[in-house]
Amino acid sequence: MPIRRKVAFAIVVGSPLVFTALTATPANAHGSLRNPVSRVLACYQEGPEHPMSAACQAAVQVGGTQALYDWNGVRIGDAGGRSKQIIPDGKLCSAGADEFKGLDLARADWPATPMNSGSFTFSYRATAAHKGTFALYITKDGYDPGKPLKWSDLESQPFATATNPPPANGSYTFSGKVPQRTGHHLIYSIWQRSDSPEAFYTCSDVVFGGGRQGGGTGSPAPTASAPSDSQLAAGAARSSMKDMPGMRPAAVNQPGPDGSAAPLNAKSLAETGGSGSTVPLAIGGAAVIAVGSAILMTSARRRASAGGRRR
Repeated sequence: MPIRRKVAFAIVVGSPLVFTALTATPANAHGSLRNPVSRVLACYQEGPEHPMSAACQAAVQVGGTQALYDWNGVRIGDAGGRSKQIIPDGKLCSAGADEFKGLDLARADWPATPMNSGSFTFSYRATAAHKGTFALYITKDGYDPGKPLKWSDLESQPFATATNPPPANGSYTFSGKVPQRTGHHLIYSIWQRSDSPEAFYTCSDVVFGGGRQGGGTGSPAPTASAPSDSQLAAGAARSSMKDMPGMRPAAVNQPGPDGSAAPLNAKSLAETGGSGSTVPLAIGGAAVIAVGSAILMTSARRRASAGGRRR
């Protein structure tokens, strides 16, 4: 093979631009319920490396610390409204993801948020804005937190839903009426995007009536706390998620003049990540590069042929 043809072939096959375009994937992992705080955020608040509560320590022992740094990553990219069909019993809190398997531990001493029945304002901390619907489910009377969570443990219909709630200050907030309950329960959230089949999941332990249900040792379950924005930002560098650095919504908000993250607001509610334009854009870019490379190869062949005739 003439040298020029070898060069042209190397450009086509080895071009990092072609590789990047063909392997472009949407940013992933975009949020978690903050009030009532999810298990993963409650454990993150305690400190991923040295959590204080027995339940969070057990979760780290089973799944490692990375799951806590990736607190906004409990997701399924192709859920498409099929959550109940594709997430098996016993793995609801992890959404079946091995990284988050520590969140599925069946125990009654998970850090829990005190809660009362009636009107409640929910807060969902997001690192990227998406169009979609939040659906919140609560466990039935008689729920036993010491057993693996099953779909049948949840009420069949959500007690609160919100479609495209206006985001502000990095969070979505919406109201709902919490059903009458007593003792230790769990609120399960599904955030199903409408601009993509991707969905996000959380488990939030809650306690009604002011009592504290203990774990297997009889010790009381600690009160859960949500991490502050500064705490979340401090751990962003350890996250493996694409939209975490700087706690800035991916492809939506840009940093302010002082380098701080811009707030999540109504204007940033956009079809980011796995929207329908992502793959066509990548394929289109690859096609343009491929055409250019083909022209380069053709030109190289002609020059090589002409050189052969001259000899």
